[in-house]
Amino acid sequence: MKARVTVMLKSGVLDVQGEAVRHALGTLGFAGVNGVRQGKVIELDLAETDRAAAEVSVTAMCDKLLANAVIESYRVEIL
Repeated sequence: MKARVTVMLKSGVLDVQGEAVRHALGTLGFAGVNGVRQGKVIELDLAETDRAAAEVSVTAMCDKLLANAVIESYRVEIL
């Protein structure tokens, strides 16, 4: 079973990388980009076969390691 975790900075947290990308896009002639938020996608290949158990396990992984709950939010998808 596969899982995909999308981690993003919470709104209100300054996204320095996103701002750098927005600036670079403007420099390259892509006008009209008012904001960019950059995050990360983590794909996991799980041995788990039960969908609900996999979601619980991946959520625990996020809480303990994959996301910083103070400044990041995450979304878990079981594929």
